[in-house]
Amino acid sequence: MSTSPATRPSATTPTWTVGDVTVHRIDETLLPPATGPWLLPDATPAVVAGQDWLRPHFADDQGVLHLHSHSFAFTVGGLRVLVDTGIGNGKERANPAWHHLDTDYLQRLTAAGFPPESVDLVVLTHLHADHVGWNTRAVDGAWVPTFPNARYVTSRTEREFWAGYDMEEARRQMFLDSVTPVEEAGLLDLVDVPAEGVGIAPNVRLLPTPGHTPGHVAVELTDRGRTALITGDCIHHPVQLAHPAIGACVDIDPAQSEASRRTLLGSLADTDALVLGTHFAPPTAGRVVTHDDAYRLAPVPADAH
Repeated sequence: MSTSPATRPSATTPTWTVGDVTVHRIDETLLPPATGPWLLPDATPAVVAGQDWLRPHFADDQGVLHLHSHSFAFTVGGLRVLVDTGIGNGKERANPAWHHLDTDYLQRLTAAGFPPESVDLVVLTHLHADHVGWNTRAVDGAWVPTFPNARYVTSRTEREFWAGYDMEEARRQMFLDSVTPVEEAGLLDLVDVPAEGVGIAPNVRLLPTPGHTPGHVAVELTDRGRTALITGDCIHHPVQLAHPAIGACVDIDPAQSEASRRTLLGSLADTDALVLGTHFAPPTAGRVVTHDDAYRLAPVPADAH
């Protein structure tokens, strides 16, 4: 997928500060305008137009949603952590926007201070193609782990669900090129995630947010009394703050997804918790504020460099 100079991701690395921790957004690509109507079909132009606060960052004047693919990286407790790994380069994908992508993601990650060999922990919110792609990269015709010294972590419920799922060819291909090589290298750790969440590293917790997939998790980072929450796909776009009932066409259990979203938003509303959306277009981060009978996102710009 090509992007014009005006719509390419930022050349710099946007960051936010959570206590003493710096969270980096590692850009992969902007997603094409057709993504919104496909992914969130109930977020019609009329629905989007009803939320002035979505413009100009999260939607345009025609009600077209802006969506983005990126990861978040930070260092905490001496560990270099990466949350989700995007679409990846050179992968065979059914979605034309993801097929044989060619981005400078790894260069961006390295420039932010996280060369692949230095990453200690890769957290996968769930096992969808646009969240596991950079788990591996092509070397001499084979897919090998991109982060050879890392522990890759996902929910046990998530992996076991897909193990028993009758996969279509596209999903089978994704597992073969982006999940199986990590498993075969002995790098994938499955974690039991109870209702109250579970710590997986200093100041890092996985919170169960099922529905989009059965084992989906959000990632909570805390430091010095400050909190950040990385959404994964529990929330794809800020329009879902105003309309939590709007779900994604690929939600495994739409009712459970909505319930998880409402619970998460209720816990974040009117607090100083920083929300970092895994698909939120820049400015990407914000705080959840009560608005009308639901919520809106009050953007928090990236730190100045």
